[in-house]
Amino acid sequence: MKRRTFLKAVPTYTVLAGAAVGIAQNARTSSNPALEPIMLVKPETDGGKSVLAALKTRRTNRNVSAETLPPQMLSNLLWAAFGINREEGALRGRTGRTAASASNSQEIDLYIALPEGVYLYEAILHRLSPVVSGDFRAKSGRRAAAAAPVNIFYVADIAKYSKAPFQEPGLKDPEVQKSYYYVATGLIAGNVYLFAASQGLAAWFHNCDKVNTAKEFKLRPEQRVLFAQTVGYPA
Repeated sequence: MKRRTFLKAVPTYTVLAGAAVGIAQNARTSSNPALEPIMLVKPETDGGKSVLAALKTRRTNRNVSAETLPPQMLSNLLWAAFGINREEGALRGRTGRTAASASNSQEIDLYIALPEGVYLYEAILHRLSPVVSGDFRAKSGRRAAAAAPVNIFYVADIAKYSKAPFQEPGLKDPEVQKSYYYVATGLIAGNVYLFAASQGLAAWFHNCDKVNTAKEFKLRPEQRVLFAQTVGYPA
């Protein structure tokens, strides 16, 4: 399959209006008014290689081109990573996501570093909300990633555990929390790897500058920068 062959389009679900309003109210304000939210196009949820074929070709590829991903590809990538795949999940009516989390806490936030700035992925609205303007891709901690079109920063929000639909054993224990948010990050990163394999993209999961990234992204004390993942066309 050619790398520019997109998934076959199908109608997407409608978002929950009330939840969408809540997300919008909690969205981080950009430090630069010129950096506007990016409304992602509807994600395509069918097509591409089969799961088995994607598993066969899944690999880490550090040679990532600087070529920009088309809007549809970026939309599909973020939806596959941690988008909403059920309007009403099994746990007390909360939306379901493409990756599991402890007590459906959905504690991992995806901060997307693009050439013009950093955005927070809002799954319910399926949009990118501005965080800070400027090119922060080098904060992914790898020289080869600094020119890649997309760098995903995985950030755990510990405060979300207290809002979970029910409390898994140890959900309030800091040490147990670590096991939960590291597993959650791995599940999302795995989705990214499989999507990349299905679409002929290069993907690379790696460490990042945790200390400075937290300051520059203006994160709260309850948030933890964990890892980064670089995605783009193969160089």
